[in-house]
Amino acid sequence: MGSLRYLLITVVSALFLSSSGQTAPLLERGAAITDPQALRELDRGPFGLARMLSASSSEPLTDSALFALPSIAPIRKSLDGEFERYVQRHSSEHPNQTIGVGAQFDFQLFDRDQLYSPATRFVLAGIVNRMDRAFVSPESCGEIRLIYRLTQSDAPPVGDHGASARLPMTLNLVLKARADGSAASLTCATIARRWLDTADSPLTGTALADRLMSPEGALSSIGPGNIDRIETNLQIVHVTQSPAHEFRTDYLLKVFDYSPNTKVFEEATLEDQIDRERLLSDEKLKRDFKTWLLDPAHLAEFDRGTVLVPKEFLAKGAIAPTPIGFAPSSSQPSFGLVQGEGDNPVFSNDDVVTALQKAAARGIKLQNIRSVAGFARRLNDITCAGCHQTRGIGGFHFPGVDWMAQNPSNTTIVPASPHFFGDQVRRREILSEIRDGKDVDYSRGFSERPQLRGSRELAGTEYDDGWGAHCYGLRAKAADNDRSFASWACAKGLSCQVMSEASRMGMCFVGNR
Repeated sequence: MGSLRYLLITVVSALFLSSSGQTAPLLERGAAITDPQALRELDRGPFGLARMLSASSSEPLTDSALFALPSIAPIRKSLDGEFERYVQRHSSEHPNQTIGVGAQFDFQLFDRDQLYSPATRFVLAGIVNRMDRAFVSPESCGEIRLIYRLTQSDAPPVGDHGASARLPMTLNLVLKARADGSAASLTCATIARRWLDTADSPLTGTALADRLMSPEGALSSIGPGNIDRIETNLQIVHVTQSPAHEFRTDYLLKVFDYSPNTKVFEEATLEDQIDRERLLSDEKLKRDFKTWLLDPAHLAEFDRGTVLVPKEFLAKGAIAPTPIGFAPSSSQPSFGLVQGEGDNPVFSNDDVVTALQKAAARGIKLQNIRSVAGFARRLNDITCAGCHQTRGIGGFHFPGVDWMAQNPSNTTIVPASPHFFGDQVRRREILSEIRDGKDVDYSRGFSERPQLRGSRELAGTEYDDGWGAHCYGLRAKAADNDRSFASWACAKGLSCQVMSEASRMGMCFVGNR
């Protein structure tokens, strides 16, 4: 399927989401804060980026001041280096296509002058509870994420329900849900309860913001002392449709860990972002990775979506091209690692089949990976870039709420992607398990198809099996269907319209298209 057709489907899906995804009850209730007026108050208060980074001024922090902070200087240096390397690679791979800032270039580069300008700043666009990631850091109870969107602060004010001059970049300030040295009374259960208490709250705007910051509020224990890292995602290049090339956007993903010793953000590896180029060029590294991942214990974590790949196999940055369609391609971060996708793969089909058999012999019940194709899709799915390419809005899963209008509305701009909304039921169930002191199931399904956990809340929606949902086109003979995806059906009245014969992946639509 051509990229233009895929883009059209993505736009239509986003329009469908904007009209149906925000109806009550909100899917993100109790697990994210997306009320525009409340976010405006929180940004003006203790959760503005200036206060969170302990800058000397409580006034909004312009980007020129932000990147002048000693703690942020390494981020600027790293981003500049990534831009330089990107341009060098482009000049080598596409010598006949121009690259630069402005519409006159074939590849339109992100304008770094705007990123470091006194006329732009990062605005709080959403707060997301990720205590479903407590398996990574149990002592910290998982994470709370303050998501900021780059915005032109000198643009003319917008009217009621208008859209501000937002730029294609987010800064994700990742916080420990429970800071080091917190009082013993502040348990993971307490934090989870406070968040879930917001699920049925009728409060909005200033009243909601005040409640969130009150002593028993969901944000009462959050401050600069909780900071763990910064994650950045920016659209480094935009390519318009032309006779020479299809529409395309490339997104640069980076992570910077906060060092309490040096008090700066230092470049770090991206979680589970497999360094494909190094693996394919280093035979020892390739063998080590294969041995590590196919170990039954690690394979079980890989299947459940809770695997933590050792840093020696990971990259410190990633480019995620978008859109990528439904068929495997070299634009995907794990392409070439499994037999059938390249000349010198890490994993042969026999490697995977044997590993699945060994896991079964040990009594390990795999939830998602039941075939080589399932293994390959999960290998792409766990990476940062692969996840951002799947059911995203452009290259983002949380573009965020735009509250810069005089009377903002969270129905005029879709705050998050289908992947984000489809995962909310699972996240709220995990919060409930933490609150109630139960054994927590941290597993997750594929990014394309949410894990339902017995809930019917997503039935008939685009997130599960409704119009626009991702699905698998069944073949006439049951034996010919891939066991990893055979359950990805469509609701009554819809059929799976296959977009890729190679993968049999498609979308649920009415009739035949």
